[in-house]
Amino acid sequence: MMFGWIIGVIVIIVLIVALGRGNVFQNKPDNTDSNTSALETLKKRYAKGEIDKEEFEERKAELEK
Repeated sequence: MMFGWIIGVIVIIVLIVALGRGNVFQNKPDNTDSNTSALETLKKRYAKGEIDKEEFEERKAELEK
């Protein structure tokens, strides 16, 4: 009964460590350049074979307008 505060401190430390390992405190970059990210997504889809060269070129030209 006298050492209940120790258990509380241990629980808080365990929570902080768990949240830290879960990347809760990590800052995520802000993607403000949506044109670049859209082009990167298009390139990845082409590389995976989801779209053919003709469709890739059409969409790329549309993004670059």
